[in-house]
Amino acid sequence: MSLTFTHVYNFSAPVCSWQGVFCDSKKEYVVELMASGSGLSGPIPDTTIGKLTKLQSLDLSNNLITGLPSDLWSLGSLKSLNLSFNKISGSLPNNVGNFGFLESFDLSSNNFSGEIPEAISSLVSLRVLKLDHNMFEQGIPSGILNCQSLVSIDLSSNSLNGSLPDGFGAAFPKLKTLNIAGNKIYGRDSDFSGLKSVTSLNISDNLFQGSVMGVFQELLEVIDLSRNQFQGHVSQLSNLNTIDLSGNHLTGKIPSLTIRNLQILDVSHNNLSGEIPLSILEKLPWMETFNFSYNNFTLCALEISLDILQRAFAGSANSCPIAANPGLFKRKANEHKGLKLALALTLSMICLLAGLLFLAFGCQKKTRMWAVKQTSYKEEQNISGPFSFQTDSTTWVADVKQATSVPVVIFEKPLLNITFADLLSATSNFDRGILLAEGKFGPVYRGFLPSGINVAVKLGIRGLLYMNIWRMETCRICFMTCLLASKQKRIGAQIHGKKRNNNGIQNVGSEGLLTTWRFRHTIALGTARALAFLHHGCSPPIIHRDVKASSVYLDYNLEPRLSDFGLAKVFGNGLDEEIDCASPGYVPPEFSQPENDSPTPKSDVYCFGVVLFELITGKKPLGDDYTDEREANLVGWVRGLVRKNQSTKAIDPRIRDTGPDDQMEEALKIGYLCTADLPSKRPSMQQIVGLLKDIEPKPQ
Repeated sequence: MSLTFTHVYNFSAPVCSWQGVFCDSKKEYVVELMASGSGLSGPIPDTTIGKLTKLQSLDLSNNLITGLPSDLWSLGSLKSLNLSFNKISGSLPNNVGNFGFLESFDLSSNNFSGEIPEAISSLVSLRVLKLDHNMFEQGIPSGILNCQSLVSIDLSSNSLNGSLPDGFGAAFPKLKTLNIAGNKIYGRDSDFSGLKSVTSLNISDNLFQGSVMGVFQELLEVIDLSRNQFQGHVSQLSNLNTIDLSGNHLTGKIPSLTIRNLQILDVSHNNLSGEIPLSILEKLPWMETFNFSYNNFTLCALEISLDILQRAFAGSANSCPIAANPGLFKRKANEHKGLKLALALTLSMICLLAGLLFLAFGCQKKTRMWAVKQTSYKEEQNISGPFSFQTDSTTWVADVKQATSVPVVIFEKPLLNITFADLLSATSNFDRGILLAEGKFGPVYRGFLPSGINVAVKLGIRGLLYMNIWRMETCRICFMTCLLASKQKRIGAQIHGKKRNNNGIQNVGSEGLLTTWRFRHTIALGTARALAFLHHGCSPPIIHRDVKASSVYLDYNLEPRLSDFGLAKVFGNGLDEEIDCASPGYVPPEFSQPENDSPTPKSDVYCFGVVLFELITGKKPLGDDYTDEREANLVGWVRGLVRKNQSTKAIDPRIRDTGPDDQMEEALKIGYLCTADLPSKRPSMQQIVGLLKDIEPKPQ
């Protein structure tokens, strides 16, 4: 449909009397046409506007125009052309060079494509150039260097690539504003060294490198270098009111800046460390926006509100635990968050003490012998017992002489009379047809006791296997552990306090129960609580050593249960190398260094981060989805998206509409912290539990 003016103008009246039309003093020529937001739609026909040969200013912005007449570019008297916020497509022709008197050229927010023509060099009077939010491609033409009167350049949000033209910085002595954000332009800090008059600089979302301070100029008031590859330290910045350096590779400490006018400060997603200067902290209450998240700042000495801590200091790996610094948060009379926090801490401490007392006094070792019918299975006669373990609250000595008489150590009542023969019967002599899974610690079989209770039985590959399953509820062990021995294999069996579903979290199909954010969050939080208990509720701490998705089981109530913890310590010598290296896709980076290959709580944290990524993305740690050599696994892929602020792309489509996206994005950021390359940058499991509780979905 062609553009029409009939609903805008009264053609029976003189043209110079029309709204938005301005003529010369003699009423002979139209010199200005202002039709912004007039509801115009479709292409502009030829021989219409092109006939206005004396036209100096044309504003057709904020309409639905889709095409331009070919004679538009012959309007050599134009000084101002504004076609922004339309739907104009196609390329910019070379005869744009006819606009020799043009001072303001605005084509922003359209669908222009192709290259920016070299003919732009003829626009020697140009002061304002706005080509942003289009689809222009290739590089910035060198012809732009001839437009030395430019005061403002905006080429942001296109598909421009390549480097800046040589001499770009020194070509514009009057330039005040430069915005080339959201392209794929590369270069160095030195490319901007000649921009002495610039007060606002935005080069975010590109591929620039070099020293961050090499870009700064004395007159700058607004600077956005975010999501590039700058390095180095931040130094004195006196006149700025907006600083965004997020998503780079900055290191060192933030200096004591003179920031009289600073309103916006974002240094998130870098490698900054140390304490934040008092001069900045004192300014925070009067600033519009500030963000220090995902660095390595030390926050122990700060007194800031819980809200600010969660919003602006998320992911600071050196944050002090609340218990270590109770003065961390200011408590105001009208704030109830502090009361909730204190109550949660008190309950946690009570629960932890109760759990320790339970393990110390309530779990007395009970050993009974049951005679069973003799089977054809004969115990090896040269077995000597007892088997030696370090006896503490979680490991015990088992004296085994006959396969028909097996001691069972039980951690929770009611006691169940279980023998090795019972397990043979329950598993049909370990029939491969009921195999649940195979791992580095041996195969797991599903069985059924006569009482109707399901059994998950794991066969040790060598030596006595010890195994716990922890129900992920604070301070409560819901399963018992059996230590058993046989002729050729020694068996650890997990007997569950309730009937259960032996589904691992990887075994629920695409149409199954794992397709809601609430359910996946429940699994993540439960697993984190279990690991937090092992790390912080046991003395000495227990390192799981093989955290992975297949170690998490779901019962019939769909509650998560963590298995296999502490197995490596029980296996002892002979399997250390295999056990300590973790499972493929879950191996922490430090394990690649011979001097750092011993498991620590922080290696468990890394593995948990991988499981968290699996829950949110629905992907496996290793697979065909990761073809980029730099992001050849789940961890590399997700961390790359988080660094680019594109974490929403990682969310499993099956759960995207089942909960708030911001909660899922925050969970990915928690996983980002857990999978930091340096163990010292990873949070503790206690801290992870707190972070996950902060994004817990509300009950429906």
